[in-house]
Amino acid sequence: MFSSKTNGQSQAQVSRLSEAQVRSVPSIISIDLKVHGNLSSNGEIQIDGSVEGDINCKALIVGAKGSVSGEVTAQTVRVHGAIKGKVKANSVFLASTAQMSGDIEHESLAIEPGAFMEGHCKRIAVEAQKVTEVKSPALSNGVNAEKLSQAAVS
Repeated sequence: MFSSKTNGQSQAQVSRLSEAQVRSVPSIISIDLKVHGNLSSNGEIQIDGSVEGDINCKALIVGAKGSVSGEVTAQTVRVHGAIKGKVKANSVFLASTAQMSGDIEHESLAIEPGAFMEGHCKRIAVEAQKVTEVKSPALSNGVNAEKLSQAAVS
């Protein structure tokens, strides 16, 4: 009745649909779960329990009762609980209940009053890197910076 080609296409569509659904659902470490080891995900991870190990993901949320001991690398990090270790993220938010012990490398950092933060904060300047990359080729072609500035004045 139906050709296998049509059936194969519908299976591919279902497969793509389930991949999209899987990506949208966060992985949750519940309050009574303790993890010893590294976590890696292409999506969001929410930690309400405790993790001893490094975490690499797209977005990380540490709940009020959650704790992480290890290095965190993500695009977005929201901390309501505790992190002990280095955090590298584009956007970092420390809620008033946060307990952060370690260095933070960030593009954007927000700290609510009442949050505990012990460590160094270093801003990652993405725009400065882009500007440097754009200027470098012009200077490497033998054009002198003085000549560029004189030409701009003329």
